[in-house]
Amino acid sequence: MDAARLKQSWSLVASHGDQVPLYFYSTLFLAHPETRQMFPTNMAGQRDRLVTALGHIVSNVDQVDGLVGFLQDLGADHRKFAVRAEHYPAVGEALLATLQHFLGDQWTEELAQDWAGAYGLVAQVMSEAAQAAEAVSPPWWAAEIVGHERRTFDVAVLTLRPQYLLPFTPGQSIGVSHPAVRSWRYYSPANAPRADGTLELHVRAAPGGAVSSRLVYGCMVGDQIHLAAPVGDRLLLWSAGPSDLLLLASGTGWAPVKSLVEQVAAEGSRRKVDLYVGARSHSEFYDNDAIDKLAASYPWLTVTYVVGMDLRRPGEFVQPVDRALADGDWRSRHVYICGSDEMVSHSVTALTQAGYHAGQLHHEGFGKHWYGPAWRTAVDQSSAPDNSGGVR
Repeated sequence: MDAARLKQSWSLVASHGDQVPLYFYSTLFLAHPETRQMFPTNMAGQRDRLVTALGHIVSNVDQVDGLVGFLQDLGADHRKFAVRAEHYPAVGEALLATLQHFLGDQWTEELAQDWAGAYGLVAQVMSEAAQAAEAVSPPWWAAEIVGHERRTFDVAVLTLRPQYLLPFTPGQSIGVSHPAVRSWRYYSPANAPRADGTLELHVRAAPGGAVSSRLVYGCMVGDQIHLAAPVGDRLLLWSAGPSDLLLLASGTGWAPVKSLVEQVAAEGSRRKVDLYVGARSHSEFYDNDAIDKLAASYPWLTVTYVVGMDLRRPGEFVQPVDRALADGDWRSRHVYICGSDEMVSHSVTALTQAGYHAGQLHHEGFGKHWYGPAWRTAVDQSSAPDNSGGVR
């Protein structure tokens, strides 16, 4: 298998842009119509995922150790889409047909063998990982909504009770889907693990978001939803060691930060924790009661609210990081940043310019089209510079 030849051919194919996934999925669904039900009704985001995933695999085809871990995560994760071993040959056929179509006269027998061999290895690793995962966890968990509170027009706080215990670590994200929607969206639980196994999710309805809109506007207590295995390690507290913490959150990015605060409380450490939580206006602080209760309960926690917009200063917008840097020097601390892509990108840039090093800054990978943080991280690590952010 010639890695250079694979990369060169993929570069030529990828230059055709959106036509590539469009041709691939048309070929797959026409030849194997039974696979259509595994995909969402709106395929726009799915097309982006295909190209990005293939690009990552091909660009790392000569770095087997790193690629195997990515493929294993991918295989285990795809169980929630009801992907089985017998589906991989169908996908392989559609992939080779797509490559042949766009490469035209440059599609040779040798190149066909290279791609068939590469895809065979990918399918084998993913299929074996999925099989191994079956012995550890189900493809998804059924969970009942036991609490549903609309805090603002577009934000709801849900309390879920999984049918079986769903283990997770604060800072990880969990896939969420509604049975009526063939799409998944990842959310970080807003709590450390509880004795009763319940989870708290903070959901903002995104424009055009099938899952988020359903969770905010179309669900009620008693409904059932599906949850996927937790993913992600970039927001885990262990990476900060015993250090004191600076926590920066905005919007529903407060959810994973809340779980970290609860974890610090549960571990009984002597960390000092300063929390800066932001919103565009006073009315958008949707979880004040919980924040104030945490601040009143733990003397090691200091909370500062940051209102982004000031009517007296039109055109200016203050982010939590701006206020934090103005208040003091936190370079002895590890910093956790959770919010929109724009908020996290701005925070990382500001902290880096202020002399903070990358090892003390913790945030999720950039990219709104990935299924979850584990995927974003894999792609993020292969690109530079790091101006990434988290998706909330």
